[in-house]
Amino acid sequence: MRGGLRIVGGASVMGMREVTISGQMIRLGQLLKLVGLAASGAEAKALLGRGEVRVNGESESRRGRQLLRGDIVRCAGEELRVV
Repeated sequence: MRGGLRIVGGASVMGMREVTISGQMIRLGQLLKLVGLAASGAEAKALLGRGEVRVNGESESRRGRQLLRGDIVRCAGEELRVV
């Protein structure tokens, strides 16, 4: 567990990886680090700055974007659903 957040499950559903969070929400930068798509906040910011991250089908540039259960994040060929 890191900062009150944890991945409870990492199940893959039809090519989509489900990431279970313990709180009400998780910030996008935290999610990218938690699942290993970014090693640091600076790396997450760089991914976002290059337009490599989509949330619910739309390009996202804000590292602090709040993600809620049901949100879908696409980055680096991976698709993640927050549950």
